[in-house]
Amino acid sequence: MTKLKNDLLLRALMRQPVSRTPVWIMRQAGRYLPEYREVRAKAGDFLNLCKNPELACEVTMQPLRRFKLDAAILFSDILTVPDAMGLGLYFVPGEGPKFKRPVQTADAIKSLNVPNIEKDLGYVFDAVRVIRRELNGDVPLIGFAGSPFTVGTYMVEGHSSRKFSTIKALAKEAPDILDHLMNIIAETTIEYLNGQIDAGAQAVQIFDTWGAVLDGDDFRRFSMASMQKIIDGLTREKEGRKIPIILFTKGAGLLLADLAETGCDALGVDWTTDLATARRYVGDKVALQGNLNPETLLESPEKIRQGVADTLASYGDGPGHIFNLGHGITPNVDPDHLGILVDAVYELSPTFHL
Repeated sequence: MTKLKNDLLLRALMRQPVSRTPVWIMRQAGRYLPEYREVRAKAGDFLNLCKNPELACEVTMQPLRRFKLDAAILFSDILTVPDAMGLGLYFVPGEGPKFKRPVQTADAIKSLNVPNIEKDLGYVFDAVRVIRRELNGDVPLIGFAGSPFTVGTYMVEGHSSRKFSTIKALAKEAPDILDHLMNIIAETTIEYLNGQIDAGAQAVQIFDTWGAVLDGDDFRRFSMASMQKIIDGLTREKEGRKIPIILFTKGAGLLLADLAETGCDALGVDWTTDLATARRYVGDKVALQGNLNPETLLESPEKIRQGVADTLASYGDGPGHIFNLGHGITPNVDPDHLGILVDAVYELSPTFHL
């Protein structure tokens, strides 16, 4: 077992004292980096890139070579799970992910089964092992998966959506069928994330991008309950350390108080809820991650530094904060601007940990 040289992230996730606020960025390996675009072109398409462990490792490592980040995050996609279920994932340039065989009827949903995780998703575990070897203990590796509701929206709608009319109708007209879909995805995700942990992931994040489009009761039934099931089923200790779990529900707002009761260790917060408010919602139950508006990275260096300062001040003093954006970094960001952000966190955050 390689000793971890920088464990700031893991300590902050457990609300333990740190000397400065750790920082990583959602989608830190991605299209804003020219070196990523070169590797993606070499791979031929996005899915080929995800399914090649050596290339997935390369793009995972690229931002760490540029920036003083405190974590790597596995390069993959939340839709590898339904792809393993046989839905025929493919990507259309400019349109995003699509499925050849979406599940839009009760019979189609009932026919789903948990796939053979090692056989159908083994390439992800291979990538985790390659990345851990390449990291050589420099920083921890974060694994991830999509929440059952978020993954389910793509499976039912068949593509990216902004209205979610089909899955919302299912929630109202056939809630037991949607319960079944959430359970199948949750069971698959438990095996999937445990496979990542077994392969070497040292923390995991569940991306619940679309759960908050549901009203409160439906959110608790279809999104939060399925994430709770995943948390209850995950390996929580490996290599002599606890495996922290981060939940990120975009647009959670007041729902953060409910999410803090799930047994997760940290909650991601988007930029629509300031960290001071989020901290009042959750008390000392969980750490908080976030939450600079990604659009700030399109502004001047002075505005970026001010945004970092404001975010740190919003959380305030003490442990339990992981600096991040309130959502993923956008493709049109100048990489140098991310460097300004990271440097500002290093410079400005120690005063909050005296």
